Amino acid sequence: MHQNKHQNINKQHVPVLLSEVLQYLQPTDGETYLDLTAGYGGHAGAVLAQTGNYTDSVLVDRDDHAIKVLDEVFAGTGIAMRHQDFLTASQELVAAGKQFDMILADLGVSSPHLNDANRGFSIRESGELDMRMDQRQALSAKTIVNDFSTEQIADILKKYGEEPKAQQIARAIVAARPIETTDQLAQVVAKQWPGHSRVHPATRTFQALRVAVNDELTLLQQALPLWQTLLAPGGRLGVISFHSLEDRLVKQFLQEAAGERYDAELRLLAKGPITASNDEIVHNPRARSAKLRAAVKIKTEREL
Repeated sequence: MHQNKHQNINKQHVPVLLSEVLQYLQPTDGETYLDLTAGYGGHAGAVLAQTGNYTDSVLVDRDDHAIKVLDEVFAGTGIAMRHQDFLTASQELVAAGKQFDMILADLGVSSPHLNDANRGFSIRESGELDMRMDQRQALSAKTIVNDFSTEQIADILKKYGEEPKAQQIARAIVAARPIETTDQLAQVVAKQWPGHSRVHPATRTFQALRVAVNDELTLLQQALPLWQTLLAPGGRLGVISFHSLEDRLVKQFLQEAAGERYDAELRLLAKGPITASNDEIVHNPRARSAKLRAAVKIKTEREL
């Protein structure tokens, strides 16, 4: 029975850069795997099919719905599930002295999130302004939009959305309060960008609010060094990001950790970001902005 549900979800959420993830993580029989944003199990299912090692692998997601789906998809495999954000999970796994042969973090919002109007991520669907990945937390997009000052909102739009009209949009948002739904907000923003292009003019505003609500950049910055610790010698790390702010943090961290010096702990598996093929972009337009960066943990003389 759960197979059908699984198939439906997988049709709705196609994992991005799947063949590239498998190419760079190189899963082999018996290896351990940590998926820090397991979502609906697309990447995890493919990796674990090649390793066969469920009992020593861990799937993490902060989203309640994703955890329910993962429980069904991997029922009976003995795999460990953690309903946590990736930073908390990483801290606990480091404290427990765990290490993994492969670690993957896909930092994107899944298609079911975007397609479910009630989650409040979608610009095109009308839904309550929410944007919380973890439904247990208090702060939502509605709070920011209706309770924060013009300056605070402008700062969020500038910092997390790189929005050139941050000040103007923030003033318009405050003037239009109360704003209850995603389409109301999208309309307020669109008015500040008359004659807009193919990309919806509220895209940067929605991105900025989502990053602020879920504290995404802070979590990422603090988690990256922990992922290095969690890698076993010879272990591979893959991080997929969807906007320049995240990608910049990942790039800077990996370049420093893999720098040209004798004590470098990581080695980059590709010089620049790995991007989707034209074929994948045609079938899965979300893949257009996806960037995968990958590195391997260098084995010391002792471990060779």
